[in-house]
Amino acid sequence: MIERIVVVGSGVMGRGIAYVGALGGYAVSIVDINPDALKNAENEISVIFEKGVERGKVTAETATTAKEKLSYVTDLAQAAANADLIIEAVPEIAAIKQQVFETIEAHAPEACYFATNTSTMSPTEIASYGKRPEKTIAMHFFNPVHKMPLVEIIRGLETNDETAKVIREVAERMGKETVVINEFPGFVTSRMSALVGNEAFHMLQEGLGTPEEIDKAIKLGLGYPMGPFELVDLVGLDARLNNLRYMHEKLGERFRPAPLLEQYVQAGRLGRKSGKGVYEYAQHETEKELVKK
Repeated sequence: MIERIVVVGSGVMGRGIAYVGALGGYAVSIVDINPDALKNAENEISVIFEKGVERGKVTAETATTAKEKLSYVTDLAQAAANADLIIEAVPEIAAIKQQVFETIEAHAPEACYFATNTSTMSPTEIASYGKRPEKTIAMHFFNPVHKMPLVEIIRGLETNDETAKVIREVAERMGKETVVINEFPGFVTSRMSALVGNEAFHMLQEGLGTPEEIDKAIKLGLGYPMGPFELVDLVGLDARLNNLRYMHEKLGERFRPAPLLEQYVQAGRLGRKSGKGVYEYAQHETEKELVKK
């Protein structure tokens, strides 16, 4: 039975996963080697709770109880030693994920399950960094985690049925809808989102229309809640570029990144987090302000 969850990484995704985990009644430890990043995560999570109470999404009592279930630690080995489930939410860089999985493999209890929050990378490959592939799976949460209803659960080559069942139950207890699919590069959602977003950059590069016009056409014509440029500014142009490069390598030419996207990243136009992506934002707009929106 899962009761204690460790989330590795205190960035936007990690803190969002920790938030819904605590709301689901789990004891959640957020791990990051950077104490300042942990403090920032704690502040941002407090903002999400405050907004949830203000909007009637959660009661004040529920928010207080959930916040008490959160802890912020810098020692991954120590946190892993008492975990029932460890969710890795570090950048989409194989070397970093490998380091995390080697550490948790060495210190986590034998019964502990491992999950990766990758949006494109192979859970089979990531599982190879540890020694329990049958208990390793991908949990693809969406940004912002506290608002997006879906968790895409991806089985690796050796993931067993019990692990898939347990992880689905965890996600549902966090208040999420789930789909359980088999591994293939990009899964379902990232493949579709990357194609649409990349094509939008080709359109912009060709002078077909302004970002505002393209976003409006996609939202109103196809029923998307956000336009492709609004979305890429939220998730980060660098993250989208990394995903496209991975899928281009694995799936072929149709995922080759648009040159304009590469230019934007080279210029430091990474989206909301840098103050400028496809659109421009207020100087040094913080993640706290983004959470409020």
